Amino acid sequence: MHIHFIGIGGIGVSALAKYYILKGNTISGSDGVESEITKAIEKLGAKVFIGEHKAKNIPENTELVIYSPAVNQDNPEYVRAGELNIRLLSYPQALGQLTKTHYTVAVSGTHGKSTTSSMIGLMLTTAGLDPTVIVGTKLKEFDNSNCRVGKGEFEGKPLLVIEADEHFASFLNYTPDIIVLTSLEADHLDFYDDLDHLKETFKKYVSQLKEGGSLVVNKDDKNLIDIIKDSDNVVWYSLLQKEAASIKEVMQIPGDHNVSNALSALEVGRLLKVPDEKIIRGLSVFQGTWRRFEVIAMQNYTLVSDYAHHPTEIKVTIEGAREKWPDEKIILVFQPHQYQRTKALYDDFVNVLSKIHVNTLIIPDIYDVPGREDTGTGVSGKTLSEDIKEKTSNMEVLHIPDMKDIPAYLTKTIQGGEIVIIMGAGSIYNLTLELTGKLR
Repeated sequence: MHIHFIGIGGIGVSALAKYYILKGNTISGSDGVESEITKAIEKLGAKVFIGEHKAKNIPENTELVIYSPAVNQDNPEYVRAGELNIRLLSYPQALGQLTKTHYTVAVSGTHGKSTTSSMIGLMLTTAGLDPTVIVGTKLKEFDNSNCRVGKGEFEGKPLLVIEADEHFASFLNYTPDIIVLTSLEADHLDFYDDLDHLKETFKKYVSQLKEGGSLVVNKDDKNLIDIIKDSDNVVWYSLLQKEAASIKEVMQIPGDHNVSNALSALEVGRLLKVPDEKIIRGLSVFQGTWRRFEVIAMQNYTLVSDYAHHPTEIKVTIEGAREKWPDEKIILVFQPHQYQRTKALYDDFVNVLSKIHVNTLIIPDIYDVPGREDTGTGVSGKTLSEDIKEKTSNMEVLHIPDMKDIPAYLTKTIQGGEIVIIMGAGSIYNLTLELTGKLR
């Protein structure tokens, strides 16, 4: 088929585009800006249109259009597809079609989805099960890709590992054979009314497990315990189980949260009849993923690129950093993600960021997508930094509004040996690219 992707530069959408390319389809797509992701897809043979979305980007021989959940129905390419009577599917709907025909392991939860699904995918690969893996990050072992197409089967079906996102209730499109639940707390409050609404949606998702399927659930998370009270076929994992210590010894990435993620992978492997020694070997070679505590050696300091943008993620990431570097000076640059989200979690951000063990905290202006949200929320990078400063005397807190000014500050400040953590889900990744000399 000829398949066109609207928003092909998204980390999830691009993975599905790669899957279809590797399955022999002809792919085109569009995105607002060029990126590492769009360039990688072009190298695989896709035609990618960069810039403003236009109706003429849709070839008339297109048989299917897949679009990012962020794409509105007045998007000119979406409208043109309708005029040409081309089948339209959102990314979750298209991925949901695959879950029906594959033996699917779906990883869900507020935190840890990308890392855990990558761990499971790599573990199953090293164990020889040859899975197909579609995740929201890039993995070095998969040729720095967010998609791996395998030929392995389980119970007579192709074996698939996916990251199942709860935002926009996307995971309700999926019918997995194994659901991994890593964590659950209030998030995406631009879509969900509150934590109870989120819990109810998770309950509905769990009910879509295929008959005879299994739930692999984090017993250390009380919110998860609440939502699966009436479920059968539950396999629990916990940091209190005996395997936690031995797994921690072999892990290459720090933090108890990653030990917890690995324990879920252990239970998935057991369900898929992988011997424990092969599971442990697979976990021991996992080096982490793109923008999830990604360590980059610089000339006179260590750079860490991290995607954390929720208070809990920030807390456990810094705890992991301190476990790895107990005595080094840590400079954290954190970009808050979207105004409404920052406002909804504001008190949590202040409480967490005022207690983390870093030497310097730098907060630029809040990241927002123009035209997609109300910026008049009364919160800003300035108010956040001021409120954090009031609650702590253990670190330097700076508001540097324009990220373009941060490299000069770091050049002036770094003396050698520091750990610089660049954290956030928005445009702050450009700061990592600039510091590493990769910004176009």
